[in-house]
Amino acid sequence: MTEKRIKILKDGPYLVSGDVDLSEKMILPENDDAKDAKYIWEDAGSIDHDKTYALCRCGASKKHPFCDGSHEGINFDGTETACREPYRDRAELIRGNNVDLLDDGRCAGARFCYRKTGDAWYLATCENNSEKTVCEAVKSASECPAGRLTAIARDGSCIEPELDQAIEITQDPENDVSGGIYVKGGIPLVSADGSEYETRNRIVLCRCGKSKNKPFCDGAHVDVNFKDKGSIKS
Repeated sequence: MTEKRIKILKDGPYLVSGDVDLSEKMILPENDDAKDAKYIWEDAGSIDHDKTYALCRCGASKKHPFCDGSHEGINFDGTETACREPYRDRAELIRGNNVDLLDDGRCAGARFCYRKTGDAWYLATCENNSEKTVCEAVKSASECPAGRLTAIARDGSCIEPELDQAIEITQDPENDVSGGIYVKGGIPLVSADGSEYETRNRIVLCRCGKSKNKPFCDGAHVDVNFKDKGSIKS
């Protein structure tokens, strides 16, 4: 069986091999007042694909989420600018009253760091050290799809959710935009120069072509009003 991996092609698409599951997910507000999450994922269905497929990275494809060669017509500059240092080296350690956090600032604008009782930073550092607050702090960090935030256990290890290897194309109806590519479960990511990025459990890749932190999403899709198929509002 071919190993699952993502290869970045120079000024071109993400080439995904190994028959990686592909689906579409919506970021939606949680409307149930009895639940603590502020945002939830809603399944929008699986996407048919070949065992090897190319995902658009420039934002101009007419066949989203797949590449149709549009990057050549727009002279897309896909130069990778993201820091290559390991996560624990580049991330800031935030000492909390309830839990310590690592934060590398790599935000995809998905907003899962917010719970109804506060954001990850507040929950980690506030004076309320109830078991529920600690659990909410860990959830708010662990559900960040970009992997920006990670809660730290007492033994110093990172607390990570168990995620199957899969790719999810995200949509954000609240902002009426299409979001990045959520890569789950530690799928290796190979640069256009052949080197390999640190393998992480959670990353979000840019697909609007406008990130200043390529290949990773930096939330630019909101600023440029990126939509892959007309209005995203449900």
